[in-house]
Amino acid sequence: MATKNRNTKRIARHKRVRAKVFGIHERPRLSVFKSNKYIYAQLIDDENSKTLVASSVLDKGVKSAYNLGGALAKKAADKKIKKIVFDRGGYKFHGKILELAKGAKEGGLDF
Repeated sequence: MATKNRNTKRIARHKRVRAKVFGIHERPRLSVFKSNKYIYAQLIDDENSKTLVASSVLDKGVKSAYNLGGALAKKAADKKIKKIVFDRGGYKFHGKILELAKGAKEGGLDF
């Protein structure tokens, strides 16, 4: 029961965040999803409903959240994306989410 309640709270937080965060082509949204095993991140253009760049810890050479942020920043740089808005997906901004954000910032993304 606690897991369902925790996920319900996360979804409510995510809805609050999404009401304010909107990605455009010049400044896409960095969306994060975290399962029990893996972390997924993607840059989304909400105006055109397109995923511009996606990466996860399942990709070759990516073992941690920090590395995932760097890999995503590198893919974004190839598409000439520098500025983004961060959508933490309703998760608290600590732990793996914080490490992903640090890796993305050090990789060259500005948010």
